[in-house]
Amino acid sequence: MSMQHQQKANVILISNAVFTGLTDMPVAASIAICGNMIAAIGSEEDLQPWIGPETKIYRFDDQLIMPGFHDFHLHIILGSIFLDSVYLHDARSEEEAAEMVKEYAESRPEEQWIIGFSWDAGYWQNKQLPHRSSLDKVLPDRPAILFQNDGHYAWVNSKALEVCNVTKDTENPQFGSIEKDENGEPTGIIYEHAMALFTNKAYHLSKGKKMKTLTNFFRHAARLGITAMNDLYATEAYEILEDYEIFKEFEDNGGLTTRIHLLPVLNSDLDRAKRLKETYQSSMLRVVALKQFVDGVVTGYTAHMLEPYSNRPDTCGDTAFPPDVIKKWVADADKEGFSIRFHALGDGAVRLALDAFEEAQKVNGIRDSRHSIEHIEVIHPNDIHRFQELGVIASIQPDHMYAADRETYISCIGEDRGKYAWATKSILDTGAKVAISSDFPIVGLNPMPEIHRAVTRIDNSNVQQWNPEQSISLADALKGYTVTPAYGTFREHELGTLEVGKLADIVVLDRNLFAVPSEEILDTIVKLTMVDGKIVFQDGEFS
Repeated sequence: MSMQHQQKANVILISNAVFTGLTDMPVAASIAICGNMIAAIGSEEDLQPWIGPETKIYRFDDQLIMPGFHDFHLHIILGSIFLDSVYLHDARSEEEAAEMVKEYAESRPEEQWIIGFSWDAGYWQNKQLPHRSSLDKVLPDRPAILFQNDGHYAWVNSKALEVCNVTKDTENPQFGSIEKDENGEPTGIIYEHAMALFTNKAYHLSKGKKMKTLTNFFRHAARLGITAMNDLYATEAYEILEDYEIFKEFEDNGGLTTRIHLLPVLNSDLDRAKRLKETYQSSMLRVVALKQFVDGVVTGYTAHMLEPYSNRPDTCGDTAFPPDVIKKWVADADKEGFSIRFHALGDGAVRLALDAFEEAQKVNGIRDSRHSIEHIEVIHPNDIHRFQELGVIASIQPDHMYAADRETYISCIGEDRGKYAWATKSILDTGAKVAISSDFPIVGLNPMPEIHRAVTRIDNSNVQQWNPEQSISLADALKGYTVTPAYGTFREHELGTLEVGKLADIVVLDRNLFAVPSEEILDTIVKLTMVDGKIVFQDGEFS
């Protein structure tokens, strides 16, 4: 080889702290980027030949360079609407929540529907579910739908009931209910699939509104260092929001600043799934798996438990579909080579999902399927080892643990089952792969709180730890946001670590997470976000 190095780098990033994802500690290194690839990694001296007159060199001293965050579980269009809606998590009573809705509605006279997110009666003084009447006082003339913290039930006003023709005579859908008072009148609380009666009207967004909210969302993601994401099907209630063509438009116009992995619905229509998979298969926008729900959520008593709820002994919750239907869908889709991901929150749902994957293996043979179970908030100890044995990824959102009111949550499942709430370390210790993600907009998109909760297990008291023995190391948490999602989307050969020949999806944080106390993780911000070799965000500015 001649002394003259032919190719020159567009960009060189240098830091004393580079977390490549290949080891558990950062190292000092320089990274050369040519086009959209990592061309070389080594010492500053090693990389001298890559420097040409056009090469931009960025020095970050002790600030951490790492692979871009890959959010393994979120809902893009729902999340983009959330960023433009009324946020109710901080309300401490029904009246306070209604007052927040009133102020928001007054500031948005042009909005036909008032949409809100994240209220939680577990945080209210009386702990009682709200009623439509308190919303009617502040908002008599416009419909409102306000999603509870988990997104699996909602609070509506009388105008919404009227606009959507929901009366005392409206029947409950399968896996869903309209709560009614002793006179049979709707109270304003609607569960699971019953929400679709309202969302089909509330979420009729114009193309212009979608473009505007998505542009805002992609900027939000770039600011937080998220270079890839998985957009999961989000129940019948949100089906109207599925719009892959609009993502394609962003890609065609060069406006896609994060890689989107699409997960359409798993059902009996595999022809549709195949068509979507054939249509979307670019580096920036592709179908990677199918998604479905096994159950709901704990505080709505719709999570499926092996034993009855501690404070509702008449119910174990239910499955979203009959178990034999779930198993048939899995076997059929698995046979066609699809990777499948299941929302399963309760220990009964987790077991059913594992059983379905195990039966598919028996029928179709063992293959590299990379199926995944999402949330796994409660697990029976006998099922912990099965993830590793079946090659199933555990996809966990530690910030959900923080967002839940612990007292309310434990009153539902009891102390014994509570010992296995968010059992991250137990699953990881078996050798199973664990992904960490946000489930935005159920909680915020920022990876930092997720990483902080995974490492500290601090609950919503901000001092106590919830099952502290389930804490994982910082390196494992970061790998859960980078290495494992790359594997889970069948892209570990090109994403997830900083290695020569991989795509240049890189972030720089304002501090070295390995050298600061864990509470500082929450204050950490992103200095630079690079996607596909292009800097899309730097020091507060978008490019």
